Amino acid sequence: MVPTEIVALARIIGELDYYQLLHLRRNAVAGEVKKAYHATSRAFHPDSNRHLDPELREAVATISKRVSEAYSVLRDPRRRQAYDRRLETNQGLRMQLAEAQAEAGRQASEERGGRTPQGRQFYRLAQSDLQRNDYGAAVRNLQTALTFEPGNTLFKEQLARAKQGLR
Repeated sequence: MVPTEIVALARIIGELDYYQLLHLRRNAVAGEVKKAYHATSRAFHPDSNRHLDPELREAVATISKRVSEAYSVLRDPRRRQAYDRRLETNQGLRMQLAEAQAEAGRQASEERGGRTPQGRQFYRLAQSDLQRNDYGAAVRNLQTALTFEPGNTLFKEQLARAKQGLR
């Protein structure tokens, strides 16, 4: 890469999401993510660019750090899902690794049955109702669970399933 391109990329790096930075499609598979990371990281690794003047080395180091950050998020399926949700809701283009892990943990907790004790309680009751094919009770319990956790996608999906059973 020529020096002007390095400086230009370092200037706009804050405007690029991780997929753009690694030249990936959003639906890229794990192997493509790894391949893109290795190609990009080789091009911008500080050791490969130590012959450049100090200003350019600093730009390369900035790009290299962001490339590593992108890979650490996109290589893990749970972190990547959290990042994709962040992009969909326009919450920013960057996600620190600790933030990605925490978000993935919250999502996993929600998938296990809720974030609040009351939400988990009524979700468990609804699961029992569904096992007994008591769809009416399942609908009531899931609606109650949703009063405690209105944004819980798992509860909403299960409610739709229970309503299907009522038909």
